[in-house]
Amino acid sequence: MLKKTRNQLLKINKNPFVQQSLITLILRFFGVITLFGFTVFLTKTYPPKIVGQYDFVRSFLLVVGSICLLGCDQSVLYFKGRLGGSNTLEGIKKVYAKMVGLLLLMSILLLCVFWFIDEQFVNNYFSDPGVYDILLKSIMILFFYGLTTLNTEVFRALDHFYVAELFRNTIKYIPLIVGAILLSYFDKKAYLVTVFLVGFVLLSLITTIIIFIYFSKAKNQSENVVFTYKDILTKSYPIAISGMALFLLTSFDILFLKKYRDDATVAFYSVAVKLMTILSMVIITVNITVSAKISEYFFSKSKTDLIKTIQHASRLIFLLTFPAVLIICFFPEYILGFFGKGYVAAKDALLILIIGQGICSAFGTAPVYLNMTGRQHVFQIILIVAVLINFILNRILIPQYGMTGAATAFVVSSVLWNSIAAVVIYKKDKVNVFLN
Repeated sequence: MLKKTRNQLLKINKNPFVQQSLITLILRFFGVITLFGFTVFLTKTYPPKIVGQYDFVRSFLLVVGSICLLGCDQSVLYFKGRLGGSNTLEGIKKVYAKMVGLLLLMSILLLCVFWFIDEQFVNNYFSDPGVYDILLKSIMILFFYGLTTLNTEVFRALDHFYVAELFRNTIKYIPLIVGAILLSYFDKKAYLVTVFLVGFVLLSLITTIIIFIYFSKAKNQSENVVFTYKDILTKSYPIAISGMALFLLTSFDILFLKKYRDDATVAFYSVAVKLMTILSMVIITVNITVSAKISEYFFSKSKTDLIKTIQHASRLIFLLTFPAVLIICFFPEYILGFFGKGYVAAKDALLILIIGQGICSAFGTAPVYLNMTGRQHVFQIILIVAVLINFILNRILIPQYGMTGAATAFVVSSVLWNSIAAVVIYKKDKVNVFLN
């Protein structure tokens, strides 16, 4: 058994994307350490109410930001794969310019829509007289948030994987960390959400400057593949719906906990969710690394390379995920205790989330395969069904069971959509994305 495992590890190590995946994983690990350390500082320095407000706004931005981006942050990798051997730098530059235009248009549109919503209605729904003002501030910086997210994925599309990971997992927290420390020193903790939002203005400026530096090396070539706005929207909006659905799966619980419980409960539960990201980090890292390859091999009809890439990715995800599952399951109270005595209340929710995420890790590349092979509409339908189930379960379980109900709703819906995606992929392409 040990010999077989050793041989499998040696075979995996020979795959060209594994070293990149491991380096990327290390960068994400430092990102997790940064987030972990900042969260400990936040929970021990700031009242649970303010921490809960921050987590609520963060979840809101994830959902609304996915609408604003129209899936461009993910589809840019798809277009990179379609460009193939042509001058990808110039091609991505043209695609990027159109995507920024769409992002600006959607940001203005969403801001106009929000202004028509009655302030009293929003405040009464969440039983919080200040929630409307917080959400309005979030909408106002939506373009900068979206631009930061898009730029980070463009780094990846330009093969600057490590720069993308640094911004995605570490640098993006620096403005908030510095701001939170200064607010604590000057006893202005109530402005934490404002500092969090303003940080995206700075991040969008820095990432855009770097993007322009990379694009300055592009050369115009007549044979470039040109994608129109219609092409971008056609391929991006199904991914946008899928992305929004994924964020809703991780946000309905926060929104309902805010409504039926309080900001403190949101803070406790959010810590459990952040710990779960240790596992999702592995899945996302490997999937992002192979996403462009999946698209390239699929459209070039290199099925052998496609299957081999998926198999290696599935095994790598499992090997890196399983130890984390065991550690967290054996020491949940000890780990939660780092964040403060009150946060141990999220123990049961944490165990449910971690076990569920461990199960989902066995489905390997299922989350990106459909998007990268032109099956965005199929993935969209699967996730819409999962979101509806998640919404219903959260609405039923959270009023009675609180955090435990939220965790159960998330796990059930997540395992469901992963399972359906794996079955569809196997029936359509005879490709097994499940761990084998």
